[in-house]
Amino acid sequence: MNLWNNTFTPMLLKEVSKPFNDKNYLYELKFDGIRAIVKVNKKCIKIVNRHNKDITHLFPELDSIKDIVKNNCIFDGEIVAMEEGYPSFLKLQHRIHLKDKPKIKYQSIHNPIVFIAFDILYKDKNLDQLPLIERKKVLDSFKENDSFLKSRWIEEKGISLYKYVKKVKLEGIVAKKKDSVYEINKRSLSWLKIKNFKKDTFLIGGYQKNKNNSLSLLLGKYINKEFIFVGKVMLSPKRALYESVLKQKKINKSPFKEEIEAIYIKPTLSCLVSYSEMTQSGHLRQPHME
Repeated sequence: MNLWNNTFTPMLLKEVSKPFNDKNYLYELKFDGIRAIVKVNKKCIKIVNRHNKDITHLFPELDSIKDIVKNNCIFDGEIVAMEEGYPSFLKLQHRIHLKDKPKIKYQSIHNPIVFIAFDILYKDKNLDQLPLIERKKVLDSFKENDSFLKSRWIEEKGISLYKYVKKVKLEGIVAKKKDSVYEINKRSLSWLKIKNFKKDTFLIGGYQKNKNNSLSLLLGKYINKEFIFVGKVMLSPKRALYESVLKQKKINKSPFKEEIEAIYIKPTLSCLVSYSEMTQSGHLRQPHME
């Protein structure tokens, strides 16, 4: 299949819980942004997300990627919004939902995003069957500009990179086999992601019953003596906490500041939850039970 003339979805990663060292892998930062495939030549550019939806119009500042290419090229990477030198998904979210062309143009000038390329799949011919380390060499031949950056990587020392990520509070790392081909339309064990999740204990103020018998726990915390809803987390019937929640005395009034359709319980039980960050609205992003 000629990648330039056909649509496809990017190679996806499996998630593992712990970092590791391996001389057969290279390691990169995991950027908190939007996965994107960029098809570009001197005359035109097309940007699609991982679901193959065209998002070119949302990021007009990426048009300058045309300046760094001479051939038909396809890059794989991440669209990232930077804030004080660090990726900010919250800042990027604002850009994603814009529809008004003048607002999009204004944001592209005053709050520009960047495309961080970590792979190249095409340069006048398919490159997807080359080993990753060879594709990296091709990618390295392109110059960076204000909109186009290249992901840095190291060999073997995944644990050290993960420790750095924990220290500076980045999203995580990615481990990729150096000899891996690019598996389009697939999730592969050749590429692994290790996320840097935050952990905290939250009180349970209620639950919703799901069709598979799991529970969606309503989590909260006290802020200035008010019990504030921070999000939901799934609880499997196999967990010991499951029966404790069901045995808890039900109450008629919401313990939260707001009303939420659920079965309310007195917020005395707590649970440990991992999550990536707090949103601007004070809700947990990507929560899961520990």
